[in-house]
Amino acid sequence: GTPGFSGADLANLVNEASLFAARTNKRVVGMEEFERARDKIMMGAERRSMVMSESEKQNTAYHEAGHAIVGRLVPDHDPVHKVSIIPRGRALGVTQFLPEEDKYSISRRGIESQICALFGGRIAEEMTLGFEGVTTGAQNDIERATQLAKNMVTRWGLTEELGPLNYPTEDPNGQPTGPQYSGETSKKIDEVIRKIMDDCYTRAKTLLEENRDILETMKDALMEYETIDSLQVDDLMERRPVRPPSDWETQSKERPATFEESRDADLDDVESSSEDDDNDADKDK
Repeated sequence: GTPGFSGADLANLVNEASLFAARTNKRVVGMEEFERARDKIMMGAERRSMVMSESEKQNTAYHEAGHAIVGRLVPDHDPVHKVSIIPRGRALGVTQFLPEEDKYSISRRGIESQICALFGGRIAEEMTLGFEGVTTGAQNDIERATQLAKNMVTRWGLTEELGPLNYPTEDPNGQPTGPQYSGETSKKIDEVIRKIMDDCYTRAKTLLEENRDILETMKDALMEYETIDSLQVDDLMERRPVRPPSDWETQSKERPATFEESRDADLDDVESSSEDDDNDADKDK
């Protein structure tokens, strides 16, 4: 599915799928090309020329597996679509959750589940590397989790401690103004945000500790296949033997054999992305 895609996004999807088909000399664009195009649009272009050590690859596999496992086990969370340790954009890996339909609101339970899943990567690192070995890879996860918890308290009125009140820190134009409430209230807000974060961290850690065997097998699958899809995640969560990805044969044939081929493929993706940006700029004029 393509929930949340605008008309322009769908047009870009068709264009990218056509490019993938052309690169493999296909005369017809199939679902496989549309899947790859959607992944590129939603997760970013693959950077196969980026060289990662085995230890960094393994740590990335643990990190992404942590996100996927917690996201699968908490309630009201979007389903796992793909998990990958192929660098895309600025990320070393990515776990993509894809909603089954367009969403316009979310419950408190759903938000807490998102925070738990965001912590999954950091916790997986801590479990496998120890506290001293935890990396900076969770920076964006922590920022997003903190913002969700803060919004629960100050914007959405989703806590019993402070109730359905708005605690603004910016004016109607979005400019920061600083807290418009007492120091005592500010302290209470910080305490409630901390409690939400701590509770979600503890929940996520418990889930991963209870499913340590799945964490290990999902890491192994990612090290072997680099990208796993929802069907493989199902296998892993049910502790069944893991089937190859649905497009494994195609991936194996297309995977560049040398660094130069990888670099050229990355440049092709950059150029096609640049062309899309130029087209968007032309439309805005």
